[in-house]
Amino acid sequence: MEALKIKYSQETDILVVEFKEGVPVDSIDMKEGVILHLDSEGVPVEMEILDASKFVAMDEFNILVPMIKDKKIPVHA
Repeated sequence: MEALKIKYSQETDILVVEFKEGVPVDSIDMKEGVILHLDSEGVPVEMEILDASKFVAMDEFNILVPMIKDKKIPVHA
């Protein structure tokens, strides 16, 4: 299982959610400012959100990381 990666650039105000490793070769405009990038097989690779701070207050952005019960360490698959 690949890990979901979330990257934010304050300089460009772009949030990228990477679903899996791969090279985007096509894209779909989901709505204004939200772009879904696809690999050569049409599988989503990442989603790019332009002007991200208009959608999410980045200082309040939280990410939940799954934990192994009783050990309190991140799960890596």
